[in-house]
Amino acid sequence: MFFLKELPTQAMLEKYTSHLSGSEASSIADALMIMRRASLLVRSLEVYFSNNGLSQLRFLILVVIDREPNRESLYSHEIASRLDVSKPVLTRTLKRLIDDGLLSSSPNTVDRRSKQITLTKKGSECLSQVLPGYFDKINDLMREY
Repeated sequence: MFFLKELPTQAMLEKYTSHLSGSEASSIADALMIMRRASLLVRSLEVYFSNNGLSQLRFLILVVIDREPNRESLYSHEIASRLDVSKPVLTRTLKRLIDDGLLSSSPNTVDRRSKQITLTKKGSECLSQVLPGYFDKINDLMREY
């Protein structure tokens, strides 16, 4: 997260970027603005997800499973490879999503230690309700940019 409410002044940027070309210094100012706006978006999304009984991680797990075009389930290690989260955090979050009825888990017929994680009807309905507002929040940010 980018916690700076007010970006550095033009004078400050000029002082510390004097060794850079004008376009490089301008790129830094643009990047700081993008970081600030992205931070505001993340905060807004956290509130949005919370109001919908989710967290960003819970939402992303549902999305990762739903976006697979030719599969209905993923193994937990496949979900982990698509997200930047530790295995213990993922395991706890998957368990909560299963307990809440948004996902189901079934053993692999070949390797019983491996679990197939599937989006339930309730999980699909949750995404159908949450995704339009999620995209609206992103659209709001891009409209301002």
